[in-house]
Amino acid sequence: MIKLLAKLYIKDSENYSDGKVRSAYGYLCGIVGIVINVLLFAGKFIAGFISGSVAVTADAFNNLSDAGSSVISLIGFRLASQKPDPEHPFGHGRFEYIASFIISMVIIMMGFELGKDSVGKIVAPEEVEYSALTFAVLGISILAKFYMFIYNRSVGKKIDSATLKATATDSISDTVSTFAVLLSAVLTVSTGIVIDGWVGLAVAGFVMFAGISSAKETIDSLLGTPPDEEFCKKVEDIVLSHDGMIGIHDMIVHNYGPGRVFISLHAEVPSDGNFVDIHDTIDNIEHDIMRETGCLATIHMDPVDVRDELTNRMKAKVGEIIAGIDKVITFHDFRMVSGPTHTNVIFDIVVPYNYKYSDEEIVSIIANKIHESDEKFFAVIDVDKDFTAHQHA
Repeated sequence: MIKLLAKLYIKDSENYSDGKVRSAYGYLCGIVGIVINVLLFAGKFIAGFISGSVAVTADAFNNLSDAGSSVISLIGFRLASQKPDPEHPFGHGRFEYIASFIISMVIIMMGFELGKDSVGKIVAPEEVEYSALTFAVLGISILAKFYMFIYNRSVGKKIDSATLKATATDSISDTVSTFAVLLSAVLTVSTGIVIDGWVGLAVAGFVMFAGISSAKETIDSLLGTPPDEEFCKKVEDIVLSHDGMIGIHDMIVHNYGPGRVFISLHAEVPSDGNFVDIHDTIDNIEHDIMRETGCLATIHMDPVDVRDELTNRMKAKVGEIIAGIDKVITFHDFRMVSGPTHTNVIFDIVVPYNYKYSDEEIVSIIANKIHESDEKFFAVIDVDKDFTAHQHA
């Protein structure tokens, strides 16, 4: 249904990187979510009232809260789609993360309320009378919620939406909780054993866990997480596809929300090249990155001496030394400054976070090994961190 509606009402519906298309998908999923959840609430509330089941009634109000969450999603997409202004020059994309966090809090609160109702049902159990209407409503709800999980997850991945991903998490939680309520009803009818309260308590725990997981993911996005490795590789390939580019390092991806991503990086270029020509190439690379990724890039040129034999030999030697210590450490910006009594070997190293040695210790280890290779060589080392790596060995 979502695919059909998207083709009918969203222009250029497969251009997921376009801001207007993203917003349109957000509105569409939100409106469909509101309609489905309101219908499910009405059906479950009637079924719960007739049967006297606290679990069914609580599940109904869970759907009503989901309708409210969909309203929050719509508001989030609307605010996130606002254009940059003097107070917010990087746009309002992070509003979507805030909306996602609010949805996560609603999920947690609903889990808590379900838990309280379930404990009450355990302490003071009441007779429950299930009817065909109850089973029909619960069965339809399971199918509807699973469908909502499928389309929210699918669209959320396509447009990279934290809000829709959180909504998908909520939908699968509802699917499981309603299925548990249905099993409880079947068991009660077939055996006479009433476990309505215990099932409700288990469901409440599952719902709260899903909400906490979703909240953590949203908080991580607000604090800042490394970009996808595939994205970083794509940017690197774009840079290195141009003549004269030797390598890149110190890439930082600044994420201000979906559609508001900025990149800065250092590109290594031959030190004896024509800098007017190199600057022109850098401009072309920035334009290519914008065209292929939709991200604004700022590139700093790092001149590298590629013709000096002593520098190249020493660079290879330093590479061997560092690889012998730990292959997760890389280095760049290598150069040498010779003097009458000693030679400074200058470079930066990239050390993982939470590395087994402190920055000072690893610098000392590398510097000592370089000095041991030749007493005239003294290492001058700066330590960088990799802002694009998710984890290291």
